[in-house]
Formats: sequence, structure tokens, C-alpha cells
Amino acid sequence: MNTKEEKYFQNLGAKIKQLREEKEIDQKSFAFDCEIGRTQLYMIEKGRTNPRLLTLIKIANGLEMPIDELLKM
Repeated sequence: MNTKEEKYFQNLGAKIKQLREEKEIDQKSFAFDCEIGRTQLYMIEKGRTNPRLLTLIKIANGLEMPIDELLKM
């Protein structure tokens, strides 16, 4: 990944974490509800990975928002 891509994933991860915390859902419960691994969610929230589209769809559904809203920066 280049620097611009890394920054995008860091911002996306921070947004996911913020939205999850606003709903007062802990990381472990949210990951379980989204049917993804807690470690995977941790890596996404830290911006250390490039999540697959299916994973982002699950996260958007867990946050009860359309995926296009989740991806807007």
C-alpha cells in the first residue's frame, strides 16, 4: 500500500471504531455480531489491513448504515 492508501484505511478504521463506540458496543460483541474475528476487527480499526468488501458490508450492516456512507471520508 502507498501512503495515501494507508491513510485512507487508518481513517476508515477510526471511523468504524468511533461509530461502534457511539453505539456503546464493545469490540468483541461487535465482531461476533458481524460474524468476523475480533482480531480482524482490531486490525481494521487500527488501519493495519485492507478489508475485503464482504467484511465491510458486514460491518456496515452491524452499524446499521449503508456501505456507501461507511466508506465516505
